[in-house]
Amino acid sequence: MKLNSYFKTGLSIIMLLLGVGSVFSQNPIVPPGVYIADPSAHVWPDGKLYIYGSLDESPDDYCSHRHHVMVTGDLKSWDILKNRFASAGENDEVPYNDSRLYAPDCMHHDGTYYLYYCQPDPDAEGVATSPDPAGPFKDGQPIDTHGHNQIDPSVFIDDDGQAYYMWGQFTLKMAKLAPNMKELDPASVRDSVLTESGHYFHEGAYLAKRNGIYYMVYADLSRADMPTCIGYATSRFPMGPYTYGGVIVDNDQCNPGNWNNHGSIAEFKDQWIVFYHRSTHGSKMMRKACAEPITFNADGSIPEVEMTSQGLGEPLPAVERIDAERACLLQGNVRIRLFESGNEELGAIQHDDKAVFKYIDFGSGVSKVHIRVAPGHCGGTLQLKADMPWGPMLASVPIPQAESQKTCTTLTHDVKSISGVHALWLQFYSDDANPDWNMAVDWLRFESHK
Repeated sequence: MKLNSYFKTGLSIIMLLLGVGSVFSQNPIVPPGVYIADPSAHVWPDGKLYIYGSLDESPDDYCSHRHHVMVTGDLKSWDILKNRFASAGENDEVPYNDSRLYAPDCMHHDGTYYLYYCQPDPDAEGVATSPDPAGPFKDGQPIDTHGHNQIDPSVFIDDDGQAYYMWGQFTLKMAKLAPNMKELDPASVRDSVLTESGHYFHEGAYLAKRNGIYYMVYADLSRADMPTCIGYATSRFPMGPYTYGGVIVDNDQCNPGNWNNHGSIAEFKDQWIVFYHRSTHGSKMMRKACAEPITFNADGSIPEVEMTSQGLGEPLPAVERIDAERACLLQGNVRIRLFESGNEELGAIQHDDKAVFKYIDFGSGVSKVHIRVAPGHCGGTLQLKADMPWGPMLASVPIPQAESQKTCTTLTHDVKSISGVHALWLQFYSDDANPDWNMAVDWLRFESHK
């Protein structure tokens, strides 16, 4: 799908204006128009949690020439710090090429923060430094990976002070870092620490440690031969051998064009969290960072969690505006896309498409629903159901035919009484089962019982 003119204009405005902004704890944890993928999370000595990730700017290509940094002190609001490292243009700190920047990581050692970056052309990895965890990071220089040039660097420092460097696609490479944090010990380089056949490893490794167990987290292709999962493997030693543990979260059905996942786990104020991304715009790209709380079983294994709209927050209050881009599961052609500056929608909706919000708190009951839509060129019906696609019907809202495809209107309809917390399914049906219906939803809100 090509960028149309209104999307290009909106995204350009946002990217130009965004210096520092705040978003909230629901998923995605980045605001409309900002697409931060591959989230690598760390808690630093200042007590805040930082996310380092790649920045998507087009549905046709992965990543860009810039890295933003996200930071939170409470998991409820996030600041986004713009362009803290670049390989071209403003703040270019990679003097030896102008290639795009793929997924990064960061590590703190002796008062310095090291940003580890990678570039696809040529396959190259490097490191830049800053005295501040949010950068800006300066003086990028290449890292010699001793013939194993691939992508997705990550760094872990063990309790004894030894730092380890991980990278690779299809097979995981690993080595000890020298004390200067910029060079690999060539004698320690190992390939196939994880493999596709033994661990469903695709790319994007991240290492954490808990109760003496090392958890290697990565893009896992154990389902449908696509790396949509964040999976993990465990060991009693940092360089293995590792035993496959299972899936932590799967982003399948977040978007009709979805392909990969990439993330991390971190503990913040006694809560363990998995960070991951979801794609948008019906493409493999335009990915947005998300987060879910996780737990550990007594044996150290991690139960799988589902994708949700609420993320690290409480269920979304039904009586407050629910932005359509909070939908966590999409079925059919429907996708999340930017349609005006700072605003995303559920767009390109066709007959029999579905969108799901998990979870909505209906409180003690609701009586009406208000839905902001662009109806499309033919009429239809929007059904609202609770819990399952075959669950209780809350409302069947007629959708009028619109003269213009982008004409917006707010529809109001009575709702069958419902209370408590439920998943909410939106199901779309055009009057003539037209596959090119192409309607859109901006937001919805319920009214409580008076």
